[in-house]
Amino acid sequence: MKLVTYNTQYGVGRDGKFDLERIAKEVEGADMITLQEVTRNFARNGGVDMVEGLAALLPGYFHVFGAAMDLDFGAIDGEGRPLNRRFQFGNMVLSRWPVVASRNLLLPRTLRTSRGNLQRSALEALVIAPSGPLRVYSVHLDHVSVTERTLQIHDLKQRAFAYVGEGGAISGSAEYGFPEPPRPQGFVLMGDFNMDRFSPEYALMVGERDEASPETDPVDVYSLGSGLPEGTVSWVDDAKPEDNRLIDFAFVEASLAGRVGKVWIDRDAKGSDHLPVWFELA
Repeated sequence: MKLVTYNTQYGVGRDGKFDLERIAKEVEGADMITLQEVTRNFARNGGVDMVEGLAALLPGYFHVFGAAMDLDFGAIDGEGRPLNRRFQFGNMVLSRWPVVASRNLLLPRTLRTSRGNLQRSALEALVIAPSGPLRVYSVHLDHVSVTERTLQIHDLKQRAFAYVGEGGAISGSAEYGFPEPPRPQGFVLMGDFNMDRFSPEYALMVGERDEASPETDPVDVYSLGSGLPEGTVSWVDDAKPEDNRLIDFAFVEASLAGRVGKVWIDRDAKGSDHLPVWFELA
């Protein structure tokens, strides 16, 4: 199967134009897709409902959306009635196979007023793939604070590894007339981590690798197979190419590492200031 993660920058590309069709075409062919910076009623893209739009453009997928941030300052219509026009900002997962359960995991945050600080989250999707059940997380971490990212990674790892014992979105579901969902050990964490591979946050994510110790931390897919060429980036500033960085990642639970095949970044994508990160999982 092919998986891809893409921070959509609310649909606005490197040319400054909003184009959802371009975003959809750039993830075509994937079996599972995780997206970040998906919005509803955001002024910067004309208030488009990106969830509805992407679902229509990608009709062959099951999809879930989790709003990390949700605001409404009281918009009313001409007759004084609430419009319920909520500005939502969050993550999305699309899958060719059923997403039988999902949870929106809100990640720790700290107060910051000098710059924007939106609530961040990881959207968890339990997918029944042909090779077996799999947990896929669409992740978006803070872009400014190392302290905040560190707290978020601690929490994200704890929640991912607690899943089997915790039970996910539901357990004992026979009481409600549903089959009991599986609780797979294997998971994939994909998205915009806003860190580089030499940062303390990255070291916290992957832990210490030692042949004498069990591999209990997530494995960076970039470290598997042939790896990535020197200078590979996933975030692009065409006006200041010296600022380009590799900040989008995919990590797999250690039991899945041997199933990871080709890993690549679509350097030709123009639909966002980020580039789609792809990998294959047998």
